[in-house]
Amino acid sequence: MKNIRVNFARDTILALLVFAILGGAFFLVYRHEKNKVSRDLARRIAEISPRGGVPETIDGLRSAITAYEEQIERNVREGAQTGAYWKILAVRLADRNMHRDAIAALERALYYNPADPTLMFLTGESASIVAANALQFSVSSTAEKERFYNLAESAYLKAIEIDSSYAKPYLGLGILYTFDLDRPAEAIPHLLRYLDLMATDVKGMFVLARAYYMTDRYGEAIELYDRILARSKDPGVRAEAQNNKEYIRELL
Repeated sequence: MKNIRVNFARDTILALLVFAILGGAFFLVYRHEKNKVSRDLARRIAEISPRGGVPETIDGLRSAITAYEEQIERNVREGAQTGAYWKILAVRLADRNMHRDAIAALERALYYNPADPTLMFLTGESASIVAANALQFSVSSTAEKERFYNLAESAYLKAIEIDSSYAKPYLGLGILYTFDLDRPAEAIPHLLRYLDLMATDVKGMFVLARAYYMTDRYGEAIELYDRILARSKDPGVRAEAQNNKEYIRELL
């Protein structure tokens, strides 16, 4: 019995020693990685600092980073949370057709997340709706309408630049160029790219067929309407595609 107690005590002490060693090793690794992050950040700040400015040595920056590390992390978290809040608010406002307010919220969201393609797409969508529904009371309102159309176009293009595999901005541009700006020839490559990504989307096919019709490419428009008829079982969609097809045939 005594030997069992001795062995148990010895095993317990060994386990505690192993735990202490592992804990110490983990702390050293964590501290090393933390110092490495601070050192890399300090080096990056020093490298991008302009010559002739306030001297920023790596050691000095490391000390500052260490001193303000908790505050920096807290601000980063709060910034991310604030950006998410503005994004959610913008979507809610757009859902209620409050697109001017949505644009203001999207501007704030983009302040925190300027490389978010979804925010760019939502900005383009709301701006195009505001522009399309603006009444031209005066010269200033006409200029405002043009400003929102320009905002929509630039936002869609920026979304594509950020993520070329994001489908929605291509359709947004196609609709904008075809129905709002009367530039159907510019819409066609974007709509073709959209259908590369979303091959079965009937809405995209209708918009592309319209762009083909507006640019006198009647044969390609008819082919698209045939494609819609082959894919869709919706009576309303089929009727619209058939009527558009017959109208173009009469023109030919």
